[in-house]
Amino acid sequence: MPYSSAERLIRHVTLRQLQIFETVVRLQGYTRAAEALHLTQPTVSMQIRKLSEAIGAPLLEMTRQGPRATRTGREVYEAAREILGRMRVLGEETADHQGVVGGPLKIGVITTAKYFMPQLLGAFINQHPAVEPRLTVTNQHRVVERLRNHDDDLLIMGRAPDSLEVEVHPFLDNELVVVAPPNHPLAHARHISLDQLRRERFLVREPGSGTRQAIERLLAAHEIRITPYMELGSSEAIKQGVMGGLGISVLSRRSLRLELAAGHIVILNVESFPLIRSWNAVYPRDRHLPYAARVFLDFLMTDGPAILEGGTPRQEKSE
Repeated sequence: MPYSSAERLIRHVTLRQLQIFETVVRLQGYTRAAEALHLTQPTVSMQIRKLSEAIGAPLLEMTRQGPRATRTGREVYEAAREILGRMRVLGEETADHQGVVGGPLKIGVITTAKYFMPQLLGAFINQHPAVEPRLTVTNQHRVVERLRNHDDDLLIMGRAPDSLEVEVHPFLDNELVVVAPPNHPLAHARHISLDQLRRERFLVREPGSGTRQAIERLLAAHEIRITPYMELGSSEAIKQGVMGGLGISVLSRRSLRLELAAGHIVILNVESFPLIRSWNAVYPRDRHLPYAARVFLDFLMTDGPAILEGGTPRQEKSE
């Protein structure tokens, strides 16, 4: 008796093939998919070819921008996302029933959060060694894309994007301070007015940066406009610029621990500063958080600030 189309696909299409195909389309490249899945590029190509043969139609076509899904490929891509999503939820629900804190934990952080998140993640892993952490550092421009694609279980950032429906959990103060080199004329001044900053060479992050947006809102509220002297693409670059005497800037205090301790940077006493914002754990509202991610979120909310201030997690306190 001949197989129906559905039976043929069930017999010849594997979940691994669907995962590989979904990753190639999402990341727009065989090489990127191979790196993400820890496979060789020939293996990725072979599995895509086998999947195309099982479907009975080409799934990808090559363009100057890389592989692009054909009409049939787009249908397979949507089906693959749905199937893999259901498998992911099934695995998470199984872990929930078992009460096991383990398996992958995918955390995305914007660049400034990289200065403290490894410490928090390390403390969590000490409590739950079966967890397999994956930490990805990204920038503000890719936040919406990563949230929309469910690339992370939790994304650690400042202000959450308004364009998506997300759950936002503040867990840590983000203290923004004005910094300068130690030999700056205002290094020992008191009660520096915001208006005095007009005369300073101001180093800023790129447009769209959460820190830059916070500064611009504060200055606009006081009807003060500052023309940036230089735009730099990371907090690390700004720190080097400040230490090199290029100008002053506003940075998160948590990114300055080593420089302050070594005396390479000083915090200026400027009115309206420090500017207190929050670090948030963010995830899409329609996202079913894995059990490990839910436990880690609770860990951030209850133990995060104490650990960064040299305290101990609850588990250690109760022993």
